[in-house]
Amino acid sequence: MSSPSQDALIAAARSARMHAYAPYSGFRVGAALRSASGVIYTGCNIENASYGATVCAERVAIASMVANGDSQWTHLAVFTDVDPPVNPCGLCLQVLVEFAADGEIFLAGPSNVTSSTLHALLPSPFAFDSARGSSP
Repeated sequence: MSSPSQDALIAAARSARMHAYAPYSGFRVGAALRSASGVIYTGCNIENASYGATVCAERVAIASMVANGDSQWTHLAVFTDVDPPVNPCGLCLQVLVEFAADGEIFLAGPSNVTSSTLHALLPSPFAFDSARGSSP
């Protein structure tokens, strides 16, 4: 059963999806995250002819959060046009973990919503400190 808070986050992600720029794949994605301060930030995917320059909706939402002075998120909704809903890509998961130790993630499609946690989707994230070892 969903909560009004979850519903509002999914509605914000659905609305953000409408602004997606996806002329190459046609795969429109919207994301909305709630920061630890309670503010909702949204993002949509922005494709580019140079595919490597494409930015996913989740990372646009993170950039919006950081640009507005927040630095942690607690809940994320991702909305796509497919059922079952899809998970964020690995690159997005790694960026998301930079701004939350864990968080609840709602994956939504036209008629289906699933939920997971960041830790469940990325159980062993890369951490700079562990990559450095004990050397300075």
